[in-house]
Amino acid sequence: MSDQIKSDVHPARQWVVRALSLVEDSVYIGLGIVLAVSAVALLGATLKTVGYSLWTRSLTGQITNVLDQILLVLLIIELLYTVQVSFREHGLLVEPFLVVTLIAVIRRILVITAELTKLPESGQAVFQRAMLELGLLSLMILILVSSLILLQRQKKAISTK
Repeated sequence: MSDQIKSDVHPARQWVVRALSLVEDSVYIGLGIVLAVSAVALLGATLKTVGYSLWTRSLTGQITNVLDQILLVLLIIELLYTVQVSFREHGLLVEPFLVVTLIAVIRRILVITAELTKLPESGQAVFQRAMLELGLLSLMILILVSSLILLQRQKKAISTK
């Protein structure tokens, strides 16, 4: 029956669909290359920072920066995985986006908490905004993790049927 539907589609429509699919695939390939190069370059820069910090015995002072860079590499890799899945499936899956968002939220929380000692000096308003942001980010983590758990349970329930 699907062959009958395909044969009923006007050839111009088929050509447009193929052309758009080719454009989509080309963009995914380009994004994948850019993300891969970015991840490798950032990983190299992070290794250089760690090596230099170890050499000068200043790793403890650089640990926040190193952690931020590591989480950014992980975020880029998760984005790369999302592009790979989207390319392979020709559709969007929710889970990779939730994981990317979760990593981004955790990264932001770590950056804020690393700067926490400087916040009281910045004034009461800045400190209050940072605390509000930490609260909202924590709530986002609970929502994102709950969403991931619910999606996994739903997948498991569907696969057991």
